[in-house]
Amino acid sequence: MKKFWFIKIGILVIAGFLLLSAVVFGLWNWLVPVLFHGPMISFAQAIGLLVLSKILFHGFGGHRSGGRHAWKHARWNEWKEKMEKMSPEERERMRSLWKQRCNWTGQPLEPQGNKEEKSPGL
Repeated sequence: MKKFWFIKIGILVIAGFLLLSAVVFGLWNWLVPVLFHGPMISFAQAIGLLVLSKILFHGFGGHRSGGRHAWKHARWNEWKEKMEKMSPEERERMRSLWKQRCNWTGQPLEPQGNKEEKSPGL
């Protein structure tokens, strides 16, 4: 009995996938034709739509520990710690530098190059 646990899990995964496909099928045929005047789809098309959405939104890669965006959180914590260790003068200098780089002042950026140059033929 213990050696067939993988078969039971496989059946549960397939049943869950088919149930999810049935939910997509039902919701699509209930909402899309009425709201957007779109076509009704078959159950096989619902399965294809589910697979396509998995590919588009999750990619082909395996699941990474910590989630897809864990590295962003770690980088933010590094910056937060770095800013906390700075003196108030250093923090203000850093803020003004980033305001300058990112144009946070709301002023339009000046064009690069010589302002006196005129394009030929004008």
